[in-house]
Amino acid sequence: MALGPSTENVTLKPGQATGNYKIAFALVTSLFFLWGLANSLNGSLIKQFQIALDLNRFQAGIVDFAFYLGYFFMALPAGYVMRRFGYKRGILFGLLLYGGGAFLFYPAAEVRVYGFFLFALFTMACGIAFLETAANLYVTVLGDPTKAEWRLNFSQSFNGISIILGPIIGALFIFSKTEYTPEMLTAMDSAQAEAIRVQEALSVQGPYLAIGLIIALVTILFAITKMPEVGAEEEQAAGKIPIFSVLRHRQLALGVIAQFVNVGAQATLWGYFVDLKLDFSRDGHWALAEGYMNGINTLTGGASGDLSPTQVAGFHASFALLLFMLGRFVGTSMMTRIRPNQVLALFSAGSVLMVILAMVSGGLTAVIALSFTYFFQSIMFPTIFALATKNLGAESKIASSLVIMSIVGGALLPLVAGALFAKGAVYALIVPLVCFSYIVFYALQGYQARASEVEHAPIV
Repeated sequence: MALGPSTENVTLKPGQATGNYKIAFALVTSLFFLWGLANSLNGSLIKQFQIALDLNRFQAGIVDFAFYLGYFFMALPAGYVMRRFGYKRGILFGLLLYGGGAFLFYPAAEVRVYGFFLFALFTMACGIAFLETAANLYVTVLGDPTKAEWRLNFSQSFNGISIILGPIIGALFIFSKTEYTPEMLTAMDSAQAEAIRVQEALSVQGPYLAIGLIIALVTILFAITKMPEVGAEEEQAAGKIPIFSVLRHRQLALGVIAQFVNVGAQATLWGYFVDLKLDFSRDGHWALAEGYMNGINTLTGGASGDLSPTQVAGFHASFALLLFMLGRFVGTSMMTRIRPNQVLALFSAGSVLMVILAMVSGGLTAVIALSFTYFFQSIMFPTIFALATKNLGAESKIASSLVIMSIVGGALLPLVAGALFAKGAVYALIVPLVCFSYIVFYALQGYQARASEVEHAPIV
């Protein structure tokens, strides 16, 4: 997801000319890639921790809770730090938190304490909040002003690439080739079961150590690279407006709820995709999976059948995220001819239909339907963001922060889904079904401002 304050009328501080910032632009673009990677790995952790730490689905779902809680608490402080100390220092502080959290995975895996892992995830998310607050702003000023929109779209494409890579990394480097279930481990000798759990926990060390080292390198490059500073006059003026007074705007108040349920649905489906895939595929519907993985094995030189069902599900999650990227392109193209709220209504209705199809069908049909919810959800975050903050003038900055804070839905709603999962996968899907249904309402009715507000809205 692309977070951060509005990029309208963003300028450099007085006295700084827009020059050749190719290296600076490349570094800022790398931030888009890095935060997407961390986000998309959470689903792999939720599945892995169930075995490694002997957790049920509800307990493992706290991974998303810890991660999105970091966003929630840092959304406003990150903006304040950027205005007070500058955007480059804010980015450096964010990178230190992100990298530090990634390195904490190494000792957390050694001691196998769940709270330690959650603290590491929370630390990473706090750092990412700083990066996302600054990245969109920076991209708009690093070069020719007439090409700002192109630069922003180019940088955001790297975020799409990284969210596809996350499940692949999980399948190749975190998930074991030997499939274990809680029932299998219970039947084993206690020492043997414990050894397996230790090995499963240690599997997360390598990927997160690599992420930490990459973050460290990017931090050094940022520290030694000349970066321009973004003007903050407009944000300082917006800071004088009482935060919650802007909720009097109907489209914003309902938009905050819409973003809350949108991110909650996304976190639920992304976090539990592997579990849902395995649950729905237990009836022998593996033909598509085997054909897909035969192709992967041919390309990689592996032997067919080398991967476990969990690893196969991880690759399928990457395919679903590919549909997410495709949906972004299709939805953006449609908005050149159709009003954004109508595209949002169409896509959210498609998500509702896909979830219902998954609930009533099961098997391979359900897996395909869940994959296509990624396609339909692709344009929801930016479209809801734009509709909720439209025509708010000086209040748009505060409104943006509130919409960003509403992503705490990604922390809370997966817990509800995890509790319902105990009754069956179908029950867990009630959460995204209700969420997408509300977004249909917002796209058709909730996005509209009150009549009295429309009469006094600024002409744009």
